[in-house]
Amino acid sequence: MAESVLVRCPVCRREHHYAAPVYPCGCGAPIALPLLASTAATQVRHRTWAGSWISVRCPACGRVDEWPQPELGCGCGTTLRVPVAREGATAHEGAAAGPPLAAAPAAPRTPVARPPFRPVTIRTAHDAKNAAAQYLRWLGFEGVRVAERTPASGVDVRGARVVAHVDPSTTPTGVREVETLWLNGLNDSVEAVCFALAGYAPEARARADTLELPLFVLDLTGTPSAINEAAQRLLRTPR
Repeated sequence: MAESVLVRCPVCRREHHYAAPVYPCGCGAPIALPLLASTAATQVRHRTWAGSWISVRCPACGRVDEWPQPELGCGCGTTLRVPVAREGATAHEGAAAGPPLAAAPAAPRTPVARPPFRPVTIRTAHDAKNAAAQYLRWLGFEGVRVAERTPASGVDVRGARVVAHVDPSTTPTGVREVETLWLNGLNDSVEAVCFALAGYAPEARARADTLELPLFVLDLTGTPSAINEAAQRLLRTPR
């Protein structure tokens, strides 16, 4: 079982239980990233592709691979980077930096029964679009497809009942993107959903809350985190 640590947001001081992602090594052994419970999480202000990966050694075969740096989206809109042991440390070496806390509690049940979500690892901007599309299909939207190039409308992903904008940049999504997406959804009479890798500017977050536009933050494993009430409501709504 992957270790769990307590992560405190440095902005709003909210605490989260975070379980280490587990990845499959080429030898078949599971690799849980070695979280450092004794080191505080940091806010992601600027993101670079090179700095978004961590080298970890497989404790079974000794192979060193790069995996996405663990990140967590806080409800206040802050993206948190969870510290891990660096430079090829194994899970056993990482655990020595501090004892893990109690296992994370089970996720709260929703009225919607869904199979486990299978994320798409993000290494390119197109991967981010595919990850968002995969998530929308998992939510129950049908006919979801990805645009090869972002059109002038800003709609990267489109389905029969949904449109989505996916911002893979290393800067927070702005209010203009939020408003443009909302207008696209309004014009097409469909749900509009926004995904971002680097979170959202405060004014964009506030505008989305006013418009009741669901906001999600994608980590590099391709797993979205709902960061506003509209997004939580979308998760609870059967389709």
